[in-house]
Amino acid sequence: MVPNEASQYMGIIRLLHHFGWTWIGFFIVDNDSGEHFMQVFEPLLSQNGICSAFTAKIPKAELDDLPTINRKVWNIYLPMTNVKVNAMVVYGDTLSIMLLSNFMLQATHGNSSDVFFQRVWIMTAQIDFAMSRIQMGSDLQVFQGAIAFAIHSHQLPKFQKFLLALDPCQTGRNDFLNVFSEQALDCSFQCPKIPTEATEVCSWEESLKKLPRSLFEVRMTGHSYSIYNAVYAIAHSLHSMELFRSKLRSKSGMKKTKLQSLQPWQLHPVLQSIAFNNSAGETVYFNGKKEVGSGFDIINLITFPNNSFAKVQIGTMDPEGKKLNLDDSKIMWPQRYNQVQPVSVCTESCLPGYQKKKREKDKFCCYDCSPCPEGKISKLKDMIDCIECPEDQYATKNKDGCIPKTISFLSYDEPLGIGLMSVAVSFSLITALVLGTFIKHRDTPIVKANNRDLTYLLLVSLLVCFLSSLLFIGQPRKATCFLRQSVFGIIFSVAVSSVLAKTITVVVAFMATKPGSKMRTYMGKRLSNSIVISCSLVQAVICIVWVATTPPIPNLDIYSVPGEIVVECNEGTTNMFYLVLGYMGFLSLISFMVAFLARKLPDTFNEAKFITFSMLVFCSVWLSFIPTYLSTKGKYMVAVEIFSILASSAGVLGCIFSPKCYIILLKSELNTKEQLIRSKR
Repeated sequence: MVPNEASQYMGIIRLLHHFGWTWIGFFIVDNDSGEHFMQVFEPLLSQNGICSAFTAKIPKAELDDLPTINRKVWNIYLPMTNVKVNAMVVYGDTLSIMLLSNFMLQATHGNSSDVFFQRVWIMTAQIDFAMSRIQMGSDLQVFQGAIAFAIHSHQLPKFQKFLLALDPCQTGRNDFLNVFSEQALDCSFQCPKIPTEATEVCSWEESLKKLPRSLFEVRMTGHSYSIYNAVYAIAHSLHSMELFRSKLRSKSGMKKTKLQSLQPWQLHPVLQSIAFNNSAGETVYFNGKKEVGSGFDIINLITFPNNSFAKVQIGTMDPEGKKLNLDDSKIMWPQRYNQVQPVSVCTESCLPGYQKKKREKDKFCCYDCSPCPEGKISKLKDMIDCIECPEDQYATKNKDGCIPKTISFLSYDEPLGIGLMSVAVSFSLITALVLGTFIKHRDTPIVKANNRDLTYLLLVSLLVCFLSSLLFIGQPRKATCFLRQSVFGIIFSVAVSSVLAKTITVVVAFMATKPGSKMRTYMGKRLSNSIVISCSLVQAVICIVWVATTPPIPNLDIYSVPGEIVVECNEGTTNMFYLVLGYMGFLSLISFMVAFLARKLPDTFNEAKFITFSMLVFCSVWLSFIPTYLSTKGKYMVAVEIFSILASSAGVLGCIFSPKCYIILLKSELNTKEQLIRSKR
């Protein structure tokens, strides 16, 4: 007639989940029943993410020596000093709850206001009716705000009127009412023909009105309601069976038998199928497990300074322990919490942006909160592992969410792109002006010296070098990716080859002036042209092989720069890229060495020393380019390459042509044939 105890276990789990309590203390009676409770309950705790902080046993009510009593007192009190445990589950009976309260009070010398007592006590239904007894000898203030499971009950009409109308004199001397009056009222009823030894005679109705309602329930309790339903279930079963037998006798002519001759087991099939509405309007029936189809009531215990108390129903639970209905607004929490729902966890919740990190040798409810690793986030509290954002999103600063990545490339609209473009166009215009100046003064000695055609070719190649840097600015597309590295590599090779040819021309020209020298046969355009063509052709072949095997294509880099999707040109293979740079470096190094050796040759318009400086600048720029390029990411890698193109081209332009422009434009008196001849002498 009462719900299965196992469903109450699940009800406790549901209750703990409802309030988010995962760090729980247990006080269990020290007997086989308590051991069985923990054996069944411990696996349920683990399966539902709850841990037991401690398990204290409520001792038996046996008289022990003083040291043993003290030890038991402190075994009860010390676990309550765990400040993180704010929810205590108590499993026991009437006697065990009395002992628990007495032991707690002994530890504090009767101080029921001890802060460690002010916890949320969760009590099982076995203790539901015990409160009316323990208040007579115990201080109930320690259980203020307790939450208890109680067998479901419903108030019956006229039940209180029935209690008040009872006549103790209609029963025998050992009736319950007489025993109760002697123990609770310390008086006896004056009944005719029944002697009494009580010092005071009392009236039943007047005595009940004086008694606190917490000491004598005038409402229908869960146990009373179960007995009431049991009586009616038996009555309905007997009635059904009698009707069945009456029909059977009318057909077969059997003799009537008395109900007293029935055996209890004969009622089982009838009880199993019985269903009726009681006077409270509820349907009473039995489920497939032969258990009454009712659940539990959830009660909140409210205590008062005079040691009286009230039970306030705050919710219900279904018979299977699957559904819990609670009205949190009705709960009166212990005083220390100031009507704020208490927290009972070993570790406070890990906020979004953090993940749980288990502590060694501690239960799984105790953990540390560690920040999510780079690139991962946690959106919810108490996440075990952080998760990665989608590829097109990145983690926020607090790592508690993902936001879309921005598309990034070196554009013409941003300051860096505008600046580089302005520098490239400016140097292109300067180069064009220098070229125009040299064409205008093409018949002067300084222009004719060292192969005029090579000078034009070098200026044109430098002009194209400056303009080729513009291919690196803007959103990479298939055409620009295909062209930019190849154009840059080939044009630069033409420029460096022209410088090398000019340097070799200076050396050959000096050696040809010596008497009997055979170098005169190598002088002319054939030597310089062959140097430029052969050296440039090698670079062209490298670039052709590159674009033919692994051509550069547009690519989205979603990993290199946090928060950005970098639109870049995938160079296909970095080996070919560095081969192109390495070949240019080789040409520039040869040019530098030859020019360095020829820098002191006696010639008025000897370019060797200027070429030496230009190649020194060129090599320095591209040697510093490699580590800088590898240490940058995204659009700044492109900016570094553009800067290297502009710096190296400007170095060659400035070192080689600025002295000549100075003479042509400002010192025209030095740009004469006589000056050249006089200098040679």
